[in-house]
Amino acid sequence: MERGDREPLVRKTSSSYRTFPESTARRLDREYLRSLHNKRLYLAVFAAVLGNFSFGFALVYPSPVIPALEAHPSAALRLDQHTAPWFGSVFTLGAAAGGLSTMLLNDCLGRKLSIMFSALPSALGYALLAGAQGLWMLLLGRVLTGYAGGVTSASIPVYISEISHPGVRGMLGACPQIMAVLGSLVLYALGKYLRLVLDWRWLAVAGEVPVLAMVLLLCFMPNSPRFLLSQGKEEEALGSLCWLRGEDTDYAREYEQIKDSVRRQSRRVSCAELKDPFLYKPILIAGGMRFLQQLSGVTCILVYLQPIFKKTSVILKPEYDAALVGLVRLSSVAIAAVSMDKAGRKILLFVSAGVMLVSNLTMGLYIHFVPASHNGTVANKTLVSSANLPAEPTSYITLIPLLATMLFIMGYAMGWGPITWLLMSEILPLKARGVASGLCVVVSWLTAFTLTQFFLPVVNAFGLEVPFLFFAVISAGNILFTGCCVPETKGRSLEQIEAFFRTGRRSFLR
Repeated sequence: MERGDREPLVRKTSSSYRTFPESTARRLDREYLRSLHNKRLYLAVFAAVLGNFSFGFALVYPSPVIPALEAHPSAALRLDQHTAPWFGSVFTLGAAAGGLSTMLLNDCLGRKLSIMFSALPSALGYALLAGAQGLWMLLLGRVLTGYAGGVTSASIPVYISEISHPGVRGMLGACPQIMAVLGSLVLYALGKYLRLVLDWRWLAVAGEVPVLAMVLLLCFMPNSPRFLLSQGKEEEALGSLCWLRGEDTDYAREYEQIKDSVRRQSRRVSCAELKDPFLYKPILIAGGMRFLQQLSGVTCILVYLQPIFKKTSVILKPEYDAALVGLVRLSSVAIAAVSMDKAGRKILLFVSAGVMLVSNLTMGLYIHFVPASHNGTVANKTLVSSANLPAEPTSYITLIPLLATMLFIMGYAMGWGPITWLLMSEILPLKARGVASGLCVVVSWLTAFTLTQFFLPVVNAFGLEVPFLFFAVISAGNILFTGCCVPETKGRSLEQIEAFFRTGRRSFLR
């Protein structure tokens, strides 16, 4: 199609887009969505989310490895009470650095190449962990795998949102969380098996597999049409959209809508433009959601899951708790993936925050009011020493912490887990999407690191119930934030979402 032939279509598309929703435009959109072929789109998403599988695998890598390293015969590799927490927490610092660098990588290399780039530090990090001869190699390996996780956290949701269409974007937007949880479950399963028959180093070798598979598959996947258009590569963008949607579909209409939106955002964002509500409002919403998501306590609860269960004398054996919670996470994220494009984002966020509020409040009140002789918390003053804990739970009331934690994980995984990543990629304007997504990841992981580092000192000083009551207050704040600040994006194209922030007209999102 020649440029001169395309101009009338651009004007026609722009006009219908600006007056959305009109009955004709809605009918055309529905017919177009029904005509699409999604097999190639699903393949591209699968290739990308292998990076999230690796992220979930690396995040919980210390769980089975720390016990082995604490008993390691070599003093150079042996972890103690001071080095073991750093082995687990430096991952979040690496992730924050990865998110910071993605502010440049997303716009310079593009979304797909940024994801592929993450394979380099990830593979190097796993190699250092597998061949570690000293503590510095262990810590550097954790930092590098964390850095790769930060890059994928900022790049994969953006890539998925930009190649998806409104009919399946919610479902596909939950795939990164599903794969991250699946990666964690695979790590737990392999950790138990390898601990029995093989050396702990083989876990790091196993971590290389999804990284290499991701790079190999992404070599055959297209880049984001929106990114290609922002770089002036119109023919490549049209070819990419054709590959994703199918040659026999009316993808040219969607292409012109995307092109019209990109044309209006052709310049790089400047500092002066940050005063424009079109830019700062979605950035503040996305950043606020990432901040509140971490403040709700999910990282602390997952990191200190077994010590918390030991302190509350949960009736089940601790080695089964992580797998049980992981299965709850996986099933809940799957429910969210199926429901997101039907129920909508906001209703799931409300339900999610409400469930987290109830579960954290239950946990805090249980620890505070149930006598120490029943809950085994020994005045709730520390998670470090377990010498005074009863050998067996004294009552079935100790199931309450397990059920409350499972309820919290279920609530988080149904809404504030996957939807915060999806909304980040949906509401950020194209011209700031690369930089702003990296900034959101930095906010997320710095918050996680700070909260994780302060969790134990707070417990030691004030008791185990205090963090859970704090998390309950944050969950109540999440409900207010959702009601006041978060727009409903179900069924809307990225261009329609941008138009809402540009004009403030609610009609774009009805």
